[in-house]
Amino acid sequence: MMTFKARIIVIIIGLLFIAYAIYATHYNIAVLISGGIVYLIWSHLREGSVFMATQAFHKNDFVKTEALLAEIKNPDRLRKGRRNFYEFMKGNLALKAEDLEAAEYHFQIASRLPWKRTYEKGMVLINLANINLRKGEYERVKTYVEVIRGMSITERQNSIVTKIENELAKHI
Repeated sequence: MMTFKARIIVIIIGLLFIAYAIYATHYNIAVLISGGIVYLIWSHLREGSVFMATQAFHKNDFVKTEALLAEIKNPDRLRKGRRNFYEFMKGNLALKAEDLEAAEYHFQIASRLPWKRTYEKGMVLINLANINLRKGEYERVKTYVEVIRGMSITERQNSIVTKIENELAKHI
């Protein structure tokens, strides 16, 4: 759980230790430190700073969330367990900025990724239904609501879906 800059600093320090270990002929230590550096690089590609961004997102620190997500240059490399939260947060940030097209794009990707809990995926689908309600695409809203109703969701989510259904009834 490090930012990109912190990883670079740790890698530089690790390289200095490797150089000293080779100078002092402690090759086994140099190999161990090299393994740590490889792990830092791998974890940056597969994990990124999504966990830290999630923590900032839960604290409603959207500026920090945006900055931490911007560190991830290629989200396709993230493992599925991180990519879903990446896309969910990007969708929410786009929704906050009133960019419905970008929000729908990110939520669509998030809806196709695996989630551990059904209510998490339910929140993604609720956001998609809400976006399509704003755009006036009522058939899509109806489809999302039907899918959500077949899922195990929380009471709060259930009340949101009921509000979406009431709004949908006004337009159909």
